[in-house]
Amino acid sequence: MKRRAAALLGAGVLALAACGSGVDGGASDGGGDGAGAAESPSSDRTEVGALSPRIVLAHGGGVVTLDSADGSVLNETPVEGYVRLNPAGDGRHVAVSASDAVTMYDTGLLAQGHGDHFHYYVQDPALTDLSVEAPHPGHVVPHGDRTAIFADGSGEITLFDPTALGEGKLDVLEETATEDPHHGVAVPLSDGGLLTTQGTEDARSTVQVLDADGKVVAETDDCPGVHGEAAAQPTESGDVISLGCENGSVVYRDGEFHKVAIEGDYQRSGNQKGHEDSPIVLADHKVEAELAGGIERPTEIALIDTRDATQQLVDLGSPYWFRSLDRGPDGEALVLTYDGELNILDPESGEILHEVPVTGEWEEGENWQEAGPMLSVADGTAFVVDPEAKKLSMVDVASGEVYRELDLPVVPHEIQVTTGTASGEYEVPPGASESKGEEGHEGHDHADEGHDL
Repeated sequence: MKRRAAALLGAGVLALAACGSGVDGGASDGGGDGAGAAESPSSDRTEVGALSPRIVLAHGGGVVTLDSADGSVLNETPVEGYVRLNPAGDGRHVAVSASDAVTMYDTGLLAQGHGDHFHYYVQDPALTDLSVEAPHPGHVVPHGDRTAIFADGSGEITLFDPTALGEGKLDVLEETATEDPHHGVAVPLSDGGLLTTQGTEDARSTVQVLDADGKVVAETDDCPGVHGEAAAQPTESGDVISLGCENGSVVYRDGEFHKVAIEGDYQRSGNQKGHEDSPIVLADHKVEAELAGGIERPTEIALIDTRDATQQLVDLGSPYWFRSLDRGPDGEALVLTYDGELNILDPESGEILHEVPVTGEWEEGENWQEAGPMLSVADGTAFVVDPEAKKLSMVDVASGEVYRELDLPVVPHEIQVTTGTASGEYEVPPGASESKGEEGHEGHDHADEGHDL
Protein backbone atom coordinates (compact mmCIF):
# COMPACT_ATOMS: atom_id res chain seq x y z
CA MET A 1 0.00 0.00 0.00
CA LYS A 2 1.38 3.39 -0.97
CA ARG A 3 0.93 6.25 1.47
CA ARG A 4 1.56 9.90 0.81
CA ALA A 5 0.94 13.12 2.63
CA ALA A 6 -1.59 15.43 1.02
CA ALA A 7 -1.77 19.15 0.70
CA LEU A 8 -4.64 21.16 2.13
CA LEU A 9 -7.79 20.57 0.08
CA GLY A 10 -11.23 22.13 0.04
CA ALA A 11 -12.48 25.69 0.06
CA GLY A 12 -13.94 27.19 3.19
CA VAL A 13 -17.55 28.29 3.01
CA LEU A 14 -17.94 29.68 6.50
CA ALA A 15 -16.37 32.94 7.51
CA LEU A 16 -14.75 32.52 10.89
CA ALA A 17 -15.80 34.30 14.04
CA ALA A 18 -14.42 35.34 17.37
CA CYS A 19 -15.46 34.37 20.87
CA GLY A 20 -18.85 36.04 20.95
CA SER A 21 -20.63 39.26 21.77
CA GLY A 22 -18.47 41.67 23.70
CA VAL A 23 -15.51 39.28 23.75
CA ASP A 24 -12.14 39.84 22.10
CA GLY A 25 -11.32 38.25 18.78
CA GLY A 26 -8.96 35.50 19.93
CA ALA A 27 -10.36 32.14 18.87
CA SER A 28 -9.67 29.12 21.05
CA ASP A 29 -10.33 25.45 20.56
CA GLY A 30 -11.14 25.20 24.26
CA GLY A 31 -9.07 22.05 24.49
CA GLY A 32 -10.24 18.48 24.18
CA ASP A 33 -13.87 17.80 23.44
CA GLY A 34 -14.92 21.42 23.63
CA ALA A 35 -13.13 22.09 20.38
CA GLY A 36 -14.92 22.62 17.13
CA ALA A 37 -16.17 26.19 17.30
CA ALA A 38 -15.94 27.92 13.97
CA GLU A 39 -15.61 31.63 13.66
CA SER A 40 -18.34 33.31 11.63
CA PRO A 41 -19.70 36.84 11.37
CA SER A 42 -21.67 37.78 14.47
CA SER A 43 -24.72 38.44 12.28
CA ASP A 44 -24.71 34.77 11.28
CA ARG A 45 -24.72 33.28 14.74
CA THR A 46 -26.40 33.73 18.09
CA GLU A 47 -24.89 33.17 21.52
CA VAL A 48 -26.99 30.89 23.74
CA GLY A 49 -26.73 29.57 27.28
CA ALA A 50 -26.88 25.92 26.24
CA LEU A 51 -26.85 23.81 23.09
CA SER A 52 -29.74 21.57 22.13
CA PRO A 53 -28.71 18.53 20.07
CA ARG A 54 -29.63 18.76 16.41
CA ILE A 55 -31.17 15.84 14.57
CA VAL A 56 -30.04 15.27 10.98
CA LEU A 57 -32.23 13.00 8.87
CA ALA A 58 -31.58 11.62 5.39
CA HIS A 59 -34.64 10.94 3.23
CA GLY A 60 -35.58 10.44 -0.40
CA GLY A 61 -35.19 14.12 -1.23
CA GLY A 62 -32.04 15.00 0.71
CA VAL A 63 -31.29 16.10 4.25
CA VAL A 64 -33.39 17.85 6.90
CA THR A 65 -32.24 19.11 10.32
CA LEU A 66 -34.48 19.45 13.37
CA ASP A 67 -34.06 21.11 16.75
CA SER A 68 -34.36 18.36 19.36
CA ALA A 69 -35.99 20.79 21.80
CA ASP A 70 -39.21 21.20 19.83
CA GLY A 71 -38.85 19.42 16.49
CA SER A 72 -38.74 22.63 14.49
CA VAL A 73 -37.18 22.39 11.04
CA LEU A 74 -33.90 24.31 10.94
CA ASN A 75 -32.81 23.44 7.42
CA GLU A 76 -33.89 21.45 4.38
CA THR A 77 -31.28 20.68 1.73
CA PRO A 78 -32.00 18.73 -1.46
CA VAL A 79 -29.39 16.10 -2.29
CA GLU A 80 -29.46 13.84 -5.34
CA GLY A 81 -29.09 10.11 -5.00
CA TYR A 82 -29.32 7.80 -2.02
CA VAL A 83 -27.92 9.68 0.97
CA ARG A 84 -25.98 8.15 3.84
CA LEU A 85 -24.91 9.94 7.02
CA ASN A 86 -21.89 9.50 9.28
CA PRO A 87 -20.29 11.55 12.05
CA ALA A 88 -17.45 13.68 10.71
CA GLY A 89 -15.59 13.52 14.01
CA ASP A 90 -15.95 16.98 15.54
CA GLY A 91 -19.46 16.73 17.00
CA ARG A 92 -20.69 19.50 14.73
CA HIS A 93 -20.41 18.31 11.14
CA VAL A 94 -22.03 15.30 9.50
CA ALA A 95 -20.44 13.50 6.55
CA VAL A 96 -23.04 13.22 3.79
CA SER A 97 -22.28 10.43 1.30
CA ALA A 98 -23.99 10.60 -2.09
CA SER A 99 -23.16 10.65 -5.81
CA ASP A 100 -19.52 9.53 -5.57
CA ALA A 101 -18.58 12.13 -2.97
CA VAL A 102 -18.58 12.76 0.75
CA THR A 103 -19.58 16.33 1.62
CA MET A 104 -19.52 17.99 5.03
CA TYR A 105 -22.79 19.27 6.43
CA ASP A 106 -22.50 21.94 9.14
CA THR A 107 -25.23 21.51 11.76
CA GLY A 108 -24.51 24.95 13.21
CA LEU A 109 -23.64 24.09 16.82
CA LEU A 110 -20.57 25.88 18.15
CA ALA A 111 -18.87 25.37 21.51
CA GLN A 112 -15.93 27.72 22.01
CA GLY A 113 -13.50 27.58 24.92
CA HIS A 114 -12.63 30.89 26.57
CA GLY A 115 -10.34 30.61 29.56
CA ASP A 116 -12.01 28.48 32.20
CA HIS A 117 -15.42 28.37 30.54
CA PHE A 118 -17.24 27.90 27.26
CA HIS A 119 -19.35 30.12 25.05
CA TYR A 120 -22.09 28.47 23.01
CA TYR A 121 -23.41 29.64 19.65
CA VAL A 122 -25.92 28.48 17.08
CA GLN A 123 -26.20 29.29 13.41
CA ASP A 124 -28.21 27.99 10.50
CA PRO A 125 -27.25 24.48 9.33
CA ALA A 126 -25.90 24.26 5.78
CA LEU A 127 -24.33 21.86 3.32
CA THR A 128 -20.78 23.12 2.78
CA ASP A 129 -18.56 22.84 -0.29
CA LEU A 130 -16.00 20.83 1.68
CA SER A 131 -16.07 17.60 -0.27
CA VAL A 132 -13.95 14.52 -0.96
CA GLU A 133 -14.34 12.67 -4.25
CA ALA A 134 -15.04 9.04 -3.41
CA PRO A 135 -16.32 6.62 -6.07
CA HIS A 136 -18.98 4.54 -4.35
CA PRO A 137 -18.36 6.14 -0.95
CA GLY A 138 -18.30 3.61 1.86
CA HIS A 139 -17.34 3.74 5.51
CA VAL A 140 -16.50 7.05 7.19
CA VAL A 141 -14.66 6.37 10.45
CA PRO A 142 -13.60 9.04 12.95
CA HIS A 143 -11.12 7.79 15.54
CA GLY A 144 -8.73 9.75 17.70
CA ASP A 145 -7.85 13.03 16.02
CA ARG A 146 -8.39 11.86 12.43
CA THR A 147 -11.26 10.71 10.24
CA ALA A 148 -10.93 8.20 7.39
CA ILE A 149 -13.10 8.04 4.26
CA PHE A 150 -13.00 4.78 2.29
CA ALA A 151 -14.04 4.78 -1.38
CA ASP A 152 -15.26 1.30 -2.30
CA GLY A 153 -15.10 2.02 -6.02
CA SER A 154 -11.41 2.90 -6.06
CA GLY A 155 -9.93 1.67 -2.78
CA GLU A 156 -8.83 5.22 -2.03
CA ILE A 157 -8.54 6.24 1.62
CA THR A 158 -8.63 9.91 2.61
CA LEU A 159 -7.65 10.96 6.12
CA PHE A 160 -8.49 14.44 7.36
CA ASP A 161 -8.40 16.53 10.53
CA PRO A 162 -12.02 17.01 11.71
CA THR A 163 -11.16 19.97 13.94
CA ALA A 164 -10.31 22.06 10.86
CA LEU A 165 -13.89 21.79 9.60
CA GLY A 166 -14.97 24.39 12.15
CA GLU A 167 -12.54 26.80 10.51
CA GLY A 168 -14.14 26.22 7.13
CA LYS A 169 -11.27 24.04 5.91
CA LEU A 170 -10.96 20.45 4.77
CA ASP A 171 -7.48 19.62 6.04
CA VAL A 172 -6.54 16.42 4.23
CA LEU A 173 -3.62 14.89 6.08
CA GLU A 174 -2.96 11.91 3.88
CA GLU A 175 -4.25 10.03 0.86
CA THR A 176 -3.53 6.37 0.26
CA ALA A 177 -5.17 3.36 -1.37
CA THR A 178 -5.61 -0.38 -1.02
CA GLU A 179 -4.19 -2.74 -3.62
CA ASP A 180 -7.61 -3.27 -5.23
CA PRO A 181 -11.04 -1.64 -4.94
CA HIS A 182 -13.41 -3.46 -2.58
CA HIS A 183 -16.07 -2.85 0.04
CA GLY A 184 -13.62 -2.08 2.82
CA VAL A 185 -12.86 0.10 5.78
CA ALA A 186 -9.98 2.08 7.25
CA VAL A 187 -9.52 3.10 10.90
CA PRO A 188 -7.02 5.80 11.93
CA LEU A 189 -4.91 4.71 14.91
CA SER A 190 -3.76 6.95 17.74
CA ASP A 191 -0.06 6.28 17.10
CA GLY A 192 -0.33 7.71 13.58
CA GLY A 193 -0.84 4.31 11.99
CA LEU A 194 -3.77 2.97 10.02
CA LEU A 195 -5.81 -0.23 10.13
CA THR A 196 -7.28 -1.18 6.77
CA THR A 197 -8.79 -4.07 4.89
CA GLN A 198 -7.42 -5.58 1.69
CA GLY A 199 -9.47 -7.45 -0.88
CA THR A 200 -11.19 -7.38 -4.24
CA GLU A 201 -14.74 -7.00 -5.47
CA ASP A 202 -15.05 -10.80 -5.27
CA ALA A 203 -13.46 -11.57 -1.91
CA ARG A 204 -11.92 -9.86 1.09
CA SER A 205 -10.30 -11.59 4.04
CA THR A 206 -7.22 -9.54 4.92
CA VAL A 207 -6.79 -6.87 7.58
CA GLN A 208 -3.53 -4.97 7.91
CA VAL A 209 -2.09 -2.48 10.37
CA LEU A 210 0.36 0.04 8.95
CA ASP A 211 2.65 2.20 11.04
CA ALA A 212 3.03 5.94 10.51
CA ASP A 213 5.55 5.27 7.72
CA GLY A 214 3.25 2.91 5.85
CA LYS A 215 4.99 -0.31 6.86
CA VAL A 216 2.78 -3.34 7.55
CA VAL A 217 3.34 -4.23 11.22
CA ALA A 218 0.44 -6.65 11.76
CA GLU A 219 -1.73 -8.69 9.40
CA THR A 220 -4.35 -11.41 9.37
CA ASP A 221 -5.85 -13.28 6.43
CA ASP A 222 -8.35 -15.09 8.65
CA CYS A 223 -11.28 -12.70 8.24
CA PRO A 224 -13.39 -13.79 5.25
CA GLY A 225 -16.05 -11.27 4.26
CA VAL A 226 -14.58 -8.67 6.60
CA HIS A 227 -17.17 -6.03 7.39
CA GLY A 228 -17.98 -3.85 10.36
CA GLU A 229 -15.52 -2.24 12.74
CA ALA A 230 -15.63 -0.88 16.28
CA ALA A 231 -13.11 0.72 18.62
CA ALA A 232 -13.15 -0.56 22.19
CA GLN A 233 -11.38 0.59 25.35
CA PRO A 234 -7.68 0.93 24.54
CA THR A 235 -4.94 -0.87 26.47
CA GLU A 236 -1.64 0.61 27.63
CA SER A 237 -0.22 -0.55 24.30
CA GLY A 238 -2.72 1.38 22.22
CA ASP A 239 -5.94 1.02 20.26
CA VAL A 240 -8.26 -1.98 20.35
CA ILE A 241 -10.32 -2.59 17.20
CA SER A 242 -12.84 -5.36 16.55
CA LEU A 243 -13.87 -6.40 13.04
CA GLY A 244 -16.59 -8.71 11.80
CA CYS A 245 -15.75 -11.80 9.72
CA GLU A 246 -17.77 -14.77 8.47
CA ASN A 247 -15.92 -17.20 10.74
CA GLY A 248 -16.01 -15.17 13.94
CA SER A 249 -14.77 -11.68 14.67
CA VAL A 250 -11.13 -10.70 14.93
CA VAL A 251 -9.73 -8.28 17.53
CA TYR A 252 -6.63 -6.13 17.05
CA ARG A 253 -5.09 -5.62 20.50
CA ASP A 254 -1.57 -5.04 21.81
CA GLY A 255 -0.13 -5.05 18.30
CA GLU A 256 -1.58 -8.44 17.31
CA PHE A 257 -4.76 -9.96 15.89
CA HIS A 258 -6.78 -12.31 18.09
CA LYS A 259 -9.53 -14.58 16.73
CA VAL A 260 -12.86 -14.85 18.56
CA ALA A 261 -13.79 -18.52 18.93
CA ILE A 262 -17.23 -19.57 17.67
CA GLU A 263 -19.36 -22.69 17.54
CA GLY A 264 -19.61 -24.11 14.04
CA ASP A 265 -18.00 -22.85 10.85
CA TYR A 266 -20.03 -19.70 10.15
CA GLN A 267 -20.74 -16.67 12.31
CA ARG A 268 -20.98 -13.12 11.04
CA SER A 269 -20.95 -9.95 13.12
CA GLY A 270 -20.86 -7.43 10.28
CA ASN A 271 -22.31 -4.58 12.33
CA GLN A 272 -20.47 -3.58 15.48
CA LYS A 273 -20.65 -0.76 18.01
CA GLY A 274 -17.91 0.10 20.47
CA HIS A 275 -17.34 2.51 23.35
CA GLU A 276 -13.93 3.86 24.30
CA ASP A 277 -14.58 3.26 28.01
CA SER A 278 -15.75 -0.33 27.53
CA PRO A 279 -13.76 -3.42 26.53
CA ILE A 280 -17.02 -4.96 25.27
CA VAL A 281 -18.17 -4.54 21.66
CA LEU A 282 -21.85 -4.90 20.76
CA ALA A 283 -22.41 -6.81 17.52
CA ASP A 284 -25.08 -8.56 15.53
CA HIS A 285 -24.95 -12.37 15.45
CA LYS A 286 -25.76 -14.17 12.21
CA VAL A 287 -25.22 -17.89 11.70
CA GLU A 288 -26.91 -18.77 8.39
CA ALA A 289 -24.32 -19.10 5.64
CA GLU A 290 -27.03 -19.95 3.09
CA LEU A 291 -30.21 -17.95 3.44
CA ALA A 292 -33.38 -19.74 2.42
CA GLY A 293 -35.62 -16.71 2.85
CA GLY A 294 -33.26 -13.98 1.64
CA ILE A 295 -32.82 -12.21 4.98
CA GLU A 296 -31.59 -13.62 8.27
CA ARG A 297 -33.55 -12.27 11.20
CA PRO A 298 -31.42 -12.99 14.29
CA THR A 299 -32.73 -12.62 17.83
CA GLU A 300 -29.33 -13.09 19.49
CA ILE A 301 -26.70 -10.38 19.83
CA ALA A 302 -23.00 -10.85 20.53
CA LEU A 303 -21.13 -9.05 23.30
CA ILE A 304 -17.48 -9.39 22.30
CA ASP A 305 -14.95 -9.14 25.14
CA THR A 306 -11.86 -7.68 23.52
CA ARG A 307 -9.72 -8.49 26.58
CA ASP A 308 -9.70 -12.21 25.85
CA ALA A 309 -11.37 -12.47 22.41
CA THR A 310 -14.47 -14.24 23.69
CA GLN A 311 -18.12 -13.45 23.17
CA GLN A 312 -21.33 -13.77 25.13
CA LEU A 313 -24.62 -14.32 23.29
CA VAL A 314 -27.84 -12.77 24.53
CA ASP A 315 -31.21 -13.78 23.09
CA LEU A 316 -33.59 -10.81 23.00
CA GLY A 317 -36.54 -12.89 21.86
CA SER A 318 -37.24 -10.62 18.89
CA PRO A 319 -35.24 -9.88 15.71
CA TYR A 320 -33.42 -6.66 14.86
CA TRP A 321 -31.46 -5.23 11.94
CA PHE A 322 -28.24 -3.32 11.29
CA ARG A 323 -29.70 0.08 12.18
CA SER A 324 -30.83 -1.30 15.56
CA LEU A 325 -27.51 -1.06 17.41
CA ASP A 326 -25.84 1.70 19.42
CA ARG A 327 -24.08 2.41 22.71
CA GLY A 328 -25.10 4.54 25.68
CA PRO A 329 -23.00 7.17 27.47
CA ASP A 330 -21.68 4.64 29.99
CA GLY A 331 -21.21 1.90 27.42
CA GLU A 332 -24.72 0.45 27.69
CA ALA A 333 -25.64 -1.82 24.77
CA LEU A 334 -28.79 -0.62 22.97
CA VAL A 335 -30.77 -2.78 20.56
CA LEU A 336 -34.08 -1.89 18.89
CA THR A 337 -36.14 -5.01 18.13
CA TYR A 338 -39.07 -5.93 15.86
CA ASP A 339 -41.46 -5.96 18.83
CA GLY A 340 -41.03 -2.18 19.10
CA GLU A 341 -38.85 -2.24 22.21
CA LEU A 342 -35.57 -0.50 22.89
CA ASN A 343 -33.52 -2.99 24.90
CA ILE A 344 -30.87 -1.41 27.13
CA LEU A 345 -28.30 -3.91 28.41
CA ASP A 346 -25.35 -4.04 30.76
CA PRO A 347 -22.54 -4.97 28.33
CA GLU A 348 -20.50 -6.89 30.91
CA SER A 349 -23.26 -9.13 32.26
CA GLY A 350 -25.69 -9.08 29.35
CA GLU A 351 -28.48 -8.20 31.79
CA ILE A 352 -31.38 -6.28 30.27
CA LEU A 353 -31.69 -3.10 32.32
CA HIS A 354 -34.69 -1.58 30.52
CA GLU A 355 -37.18 -2.68 27.86
CA VAL A 356 -38.73 0.50 26.52
CA PRO A 357 -41.72 0.44 24.12
CA VAL A 358 -40.88 3.05 21.47
CA THR A 359 -42.37 1.97 18.11
CA GLY A 360 -45.08 -0.24 16.76
CA GLU A 361 -44.20 -3.77 15.67
CA TRP A 362 -42.11 -3.81 12.51
CA GLU A 363 -40.01 -6.01 10.25
CA GLU A 364 -36.91 -5.42 8.14
CA GLY A 365 -37.70 -4.95 4.45
CA GLU A 366 -36.18 -6.91 1.59
CA ASN A 367 -34.08 -3.90 0.53
CA TRP A 368 -31.60 -2.65 3.14
CA GLN A 369 -31.98 0.88 1.78
CA GLU A 370 -35.66 1.03 2.77
CA ALA A 371 -36.58 3.20 5.73
CA GLY A 372 -37.01 1.29 8.97
CA PRO A 373 -36.83 1.94 12.72
CA MET A 374 -33.40 3.15 13.81
CA LEU A 375 -31.62 4.98 16.58
CA SER A 376 -28.74 7.30 17.38
CA VAL A 377 -27.39 8.10 20.84
CA ALA A 378 -26.15 11.52 22.01
CA ASP A 379 -26.27 13.47 25.27
CA GLY A 380 -27.35 10.40 27.23
CA THR A 381 -30.40 10.12 25.00
CA ALA A 382 -31.44 7.47 22.50
CA PHE A 383 -33.14 9.17 19.54
CA VAL A 384 -35.42 6.46 18.15
CA VAL A 385 -37.10 6.91 14.78
CA ASP A 386 -40.30 5.19 13.65
CA PRO A 387 -40.39 6.14 9.94
CA GLU A 388 -43.78 4.58 9.22
CA ALA A 389 -45.41 6.67 11.95
CA LYS A 390 -43.13 9.66 11.19
CA LYS A 391 -42.34 9.86 14.91
CA LEU A 392 -39.15 10.27 16.93
CA SER A 393 -38.95 9.29 20.60
CA MET A 394 -36.25 10.55 22.94
CA VAL A 395 -35.32 8.01 25.62
CA ASP A 396 -33.15 8.72 28.64
CA VAL A 397 -30.69 5.82 28.54
CA ALA A 398 -30.01 5.77 32.29
CA SER A 399 -33.65 5.55 33.37
CA GLY A 400 -35.34 4.09 30.28
CA GLU A 401 -37.80 7.00 30.34
CA VAL A 402 -39.36 8.35 27.14
CA TYR A 403 -39.30 12.06 27.87
CA ARG A 404 -40.16 13.63 24.53
CA GLU A 405 -41.81 12.70 21.23
CA LEU A 406 -41.55 14.63 18.00
CA ASP A 407 -43.45 14.53 14.71
CA LEU A 408 -41.20 14.18 11.67
CA PRO A 409 -41.69 16.14 8.42
CA VAL A 410 -40.19 13.35 6.26
CA VAL A 411 -39.83 9.58 6.14
CA PRO A 412 -36.12 9.19 6.97
CA HIS A 413 -33.81 6.27 6.29
CA GLU A 414 -30.76 7.49 8.25
CA ILE A 415 -30.12 9.63 11.33
CA GLN A 416 -27.22 11.41 12.97
CA VAL A 417 -27.42 13.62 16.06
CA THR A 418 -24.85 16.33 16.79
CA THR A 419 -24.15 18.08 20.06
CA GLY A 420 -21.39 20.56 19.25
CA THR A 421 -18.66 18.49 20.88
CA ALA A 422 -16.92 15.33 19.71
CA SER A 423 -17.51 13.48 22.98
CA GLY A 424 -21.21 14.31 23.07
CA GLU A 425 -21.11 15.49 26.67
CA TYR A 426 -19.34 17.93 28.97
CA GLU A 427 -20.03 19.89 32.14
CA VAL A 428 -22.54 22.74 32.18
CA PRO A 429 -20.99 26.11 33.00
CA PRO A 430 -22.51 28.11 35.87
CA GLY A 431 -25.75 29.82 34.89
CA ALA A 432 -26.44 27.69 31.82
CA SER A 433 -29.47 26.13 33.47
CA GLU A 434 -31.15 29.53 33.47
CA SER A 435 -31.20 29.71 29.70
CA LYS A 436 -34.50 30.23 27.95
CA GLY A 437 -36.56 27.16 27.22
CA GLU A 438 -34.83 24.82 29.66
CA GLU A 439 -37.23 22.55 31.42
CA GLY A 440 -35.82 19.41 33.01
CA HIS A 441 -37.48 16.06 33.43
CA GLU A 442 -37.10 14.00 36.53
CA GLY A 443 -33.94 11.94 36.84
CA HIS A 444 -31.84 13.49 34.06
CA ASP A 445 -31.22 16.84 32.41
CA HIS A 446 -30.44 17.16 28.72
CA ALA A 447 -28.83 19.83 26.62
CA ASP A 448 -31.78 22.15 26.21
CA GLU A 449 -32.72 21.44 29.80
CA GLY A 450 -29.64 22.71 31.56
CA HIS A 451 -27.18 20.00 30.51
CA ASP A 452 -24.87 21.31 27.81
CA LEU A 453 -23.19 19.24 25.16
